[in-house]
Amino acid sequence: MFPPRCLAAWALCLAPALAGAFEDRASGVYLDAGGTPFHGGEPATYSAGAGVLLPWSPTAGLAQGAQSLYWDLFAGNWRAPDAAGGHANFAQLGVVLNWRYRFSGGRSPWFGELGVGGSLMDRIYHAPNRDFSTRFQFTELVGVGLSLGDHAQHELGLRLQHFSNAGIKEPNPGETFLRARYTYRF
Repeated sequence: MFPPRCLAAWALCLAPALAGAFEDRASGVYLDAGGTPFHGGEPATYSAGAGVLLPWSPTAGLAQGAQSLYWDLFAGNWRAPDAAGGHANFAQLGVVLNWRYRFSGGRSPWFGELGVGGSLMDRIYHAPNRDFSTRFQFTELVGVGLSLGDHAQHELGLRLQHFSNAGIKEPNPGETFLRARYTYRF
């Protein structure tokens, strides 16, 4: 059971955000990190990245209410095990178009996201039992998150993000990361 003062502190953080609708059309910056927990006994690949969020509203309907669109421009690094027992690093640049849905008609601090985009790595990714054949990868993601702070300027999120070349060239095993994200919107 949580002590009453912890619950009171959370209530104070969430109260301003719960009072009205959220503004998801603000620019922001973020840091994220994650890994590939879905390989069974294989060693995991880890990722860390940073990015910029830029709002986009192609229609008036997406400029209001519970839905919003934004561009996510990112740079990252994958750290994978190599055949010699060490590690190899792979730099990555990418762009993702994200659709966000905020629950309760836009008034909830909770949101869900879907995204699709592409990325380019500095070289072809190789890891034990997992070799890509191209430097270019498509990416798809699904995520959930929570906005915090007096003006909902802080966001915590959890995402499942997949990278693969969509069969452009074989082999195409793909990688799926579970990633945690902190975002600051201004």
